[in-house]
Parts: sequence; C-alpha cells; structure tokens
Amino acid sequence: MKKAVMIIIIILTVSFLSAQKFKNLAKTPPMGWNSWNCFGPDINEKLVKEIADAMVSTGMRDAGYKYIVIDDGWQIGRDKKGNIIVNKKKFPSGIKALADYIHSKGLKFGIYSDAGRKTCQGLPGSRGYEYQDARQYASWGVDYLKYDWCYHGKQNSEASYKLMRDALYKAGRPIVFSICEWGTTKPWKWAKDIGHLWRTTEDILDCWDCINDWGGMGWTLILDKQVGLEDYSGPGHWNDPDMLEVGNNGLTTKEYRAHFSMWCMLSAPLMAGNDIRKMLEGTRDILMNKEVIALDQDSLGKQAIKFKDFGDYEIWVKRLKGDELAVAFLNKGDNDFHIIVKWKNILRKFGLSENIYKVRDLWKHKSLGTTKTVFDSNLGKHDIILVRLIK
Repeated sequence: MKKAVMIIIIILTVSFLSAQKFKNLAKTPPMGWNSWNCFGPDINEKLVKEIADAMVSTGMRDAGYKYIVIDDGWQIGRDKKGNIIVNKKKFPSGIKALADYIHSKGLKFGIYSDAGRKTCQGLPGSRGYEYQDARQYASWGVDYLKYDWCYHGKQNSEASYKLMRDALYKAGRPIVFSICEWGTTKPWKWAKDIGHLWRTTEDILDCWDCINDWGGMGWTLILDKQVGLEDYSGPGHWNDPDMLEVGNNGLTTKEYRAHFSMWCMLSAPLMAGNDIRKMLEGTRDILMNKEVIALDQDSLGKQAIKFKDFGDYEIWVKRLKGDELAVAFLNKGDNDFHIIVKWKNILRKFGLSENIYKVRDLWKHKSLGTTKTVFDSNLGKHDIILVRLIK
C-alpha cells in the first residue's frame, strides 16, 4: 500500500514539474516563421534550411523571430509500430538533423500535426498516437507544435487538445503548444491551461477583406472578430488571429503595414508567412520595425481594445507597461479621413488624464509633439497611423 502511494506521489510530482516547465513558455507572443502561407505542403529540407539561413542573414532573428515551423506535408505514413514516418524524398536527412541545423543557428524548431486521424492534407494525424508522437517530437528536439483540427469527426475539442497537452507533458521536453482549432468551440474560454496560443478564426487570406466559401478571410475581417476577446489573452496564453501575410504580394505596402501594426496591437503571435529569402525592402522594413514589434512583445501582455468605431475609421488603444499607451488610427475604407483627436479623451479612459506624454510615430520614427496639443492629421485609405504615448 505504501509503495503504491509512493508511486502515485512520484507520478504527480513529475507531472507537476513538467507542467511548470510549460508554464514558463511564451511569456510574450511567439515570433517566427511558418511554411504554410507561402509554400503550402510543398516544403523540403533544402528550403527550410535556406529559410533558417535567411532568418539570420536578414536580421530577423535579432529582431526577435525565433521559431522555424514546418507545416502540413512533412509526414507520409506510419510504420508497423505506429511510429510517424518522415517523407524522405522531402527530408532525406530526417527531422532531427533538420532541428539540429536550425538550433545551430540560434533558432528554435517547430512541427505540425492534427488532432484528427488525418491532417488537412490527408496525411497521418495524431489521433490515437498522441503519446507516441509526443515522445517522437521530444526526441527530435521539437520546440513548438502547431496542432490542427481536420478530420476530427465527433471528437470533443477540449478533450482532444488536453490529451496532446498531457502527452507533451509526459514526453518532458518544453514545447510551445499552438492550438489550431479555428475558434469553432471558443477555445479562449477553455484553452488557457492547455495551450500557449489558440486560433480565434479560420484561415487568413492574403487580401484586405475578401472571404472564401470554406471560411478563410482577409485580415480586416479577422480583426473584427478579435473585439471582446481581450480579457482572455495575456502572458503565456495568447489569442491567435493566424499567421502573417506580409510580403506575399496580395496587398500593397501600406496595407501590409496596417496588417502588421494591428497584429502587434493585438499581442498576436508574429509568425511570418512569406519567402524571407527574397524579401523586398518594404517587406523587410515592416517585419523588422523594432518599435512596432516592441508593442507586441510588451511584458504587460495586454491586447488592444477598440476605443472608437466610426464605420470605416477605427481607433484602437493598447496599454503598455509603465502606464504608457499605443494608439492605432485605422482607415479600413476607400476614402481619406481627416483625424482630429483630443488626447485627454483617450487618457481618461485608462485613468491617465493627469499625465503628459510625448507622442511618437512608430512608422515615421519621429516625434509628433505631446498630448497637450490636439492631434490633427490626414489618414489615407487602407492605411494606419500608429503612435506610442511615452512618459
């Protein structure tokens, strides 16, 4: 009897310590790159290594981008023992060798699977193999798992993701767990103690406000769906409005600038989805604007709220550490908009009306005076003005 009790205590202790390792992850939104938006399932070892090289040579690693995540398309089957089989034509050296290469660059490695029996590309999912797959990922040196929701049948989403979380705990290697359930069962209400981030909508499309019949949508429509979710997001548990489309050629430079700005205002994970080997200067300037990234990575971890909505024109405000604020003026319409704002109205909302702040434009990298003066500016169509109120 005493031996049985001791075994139970040991198991509970190990489980607790594993959980603590995972709770220390993603204290700020994860930053990195994912293969899907640009390459879909057409990925291979050479491509991923070149992306890792480019992450370093372009300066993206030094700007905070750490994770290289391969999405659907790396696996091909299972062997007689149920072990997942890597597509050797695509990854001839195997996944561990690829992870080792990425780690040698000072980066972290991420992989993809699915809570259903198949991935969205019809390849083997992890249903029924959760513990086996988690052990495999740990042995390969995986640091991040994106876990999708195709071919799930009548599975319960919360139970399915909790099962893989427990498997990751048991495997012992701290792995950021990205829940890609598309927001269908409101994961923000149940996923805080299961994953580090959870998708709030279906897939992002490389457009301003288009919508696909299967549910994919442009980034401004995804932005609309983040309103009201701010209380669920914070250090270690983030709302995820999906990966970035910046640099994939579907939008103009200023539209991508607005997209990136709002993802940073939302404290969203910043997973670049472009071919960073071939970035244009405009794309590079957006993805590596350290002043804007600082909003996303602010340790307070507050998601912005929509302060005012005038139809096509919106004001969003994000609270930052040290009683500072970030304010985004977003024009979603097709006509220019003339902005006149008295800062005290915004400061009063956050109990900061007694303070005087310097106003800094984070894209022009220049001072716009202080909050003692009225803010008066023109805002072009499909554009954004992003400022920080600095004490």
